[in-house]
Amino acid sequence: MLNQEQRRFLLQAARRSILNYLENGLTGVAETADPVLLEKRGAFVSLRWDKDLRGCIGLIEGKYPLNETVCRMAIEAAVGDPRFPGLTIRELKEVIIEISVLTTPERVRGPQDIVMLRDGVIVRQGYCQGVFLPQVAEEQGWDKEQFLSFLCEYKAGLPREAWKEKETELYTFQAEVFSEVDFPPSSPSK
Repeated sequence: MLNQEQRRFLLQAARRSILNYLENGLTGVAETADPVLLEKRGAFVSLRWDKDLRGCIGLIEGKYPLNETVCRMAIEAAVGDPRFPGLTIRELKEVIIEISVLTTPERVRGPQDIVMLRDGVIVRQGYCQGVFLPQVAEEQGWDKEQFLSFLCEYKAGLPREAWKEKETELYTFQAEVFSEVDFPPSSPSK
């Protein structure tokens, strides 16, 4: 679990990274000596505009230190999510940044081991893979069957019922989710 100071640091780092990229085309990492923020962790950064998704990109597993992952994924959520046009500086003033820090995924035996509203899920079959964060089911009002079916079809490119097949692998992870709703930016963006 991250403490309040660590959460605030990551949210501010994400916002500064996006602004710095949009203004100057520069990428960078918010430097820290905090050992927790230097652990290699998976994380997603979601941008919300009036409760609607405006961008969401992440890494499932820890490839970089958490502070670096958040900075990289913030920029990607702003300009690299193919579902949305790139964010503008003006829009940045209106979006709320949400960060999901992930636990390491673990393979489960089947859907019976998935706890809705707690677990994010990765579905994998051959070269096809998709992921939903735990909060997606609640946001969409889905039950477990809908969650898994939409995950297979829309995220992994598999048939809707692929999650029932024995060759399909399911992995779960948990996410610590926090946003600027809880920690509003201290100074407005340009």
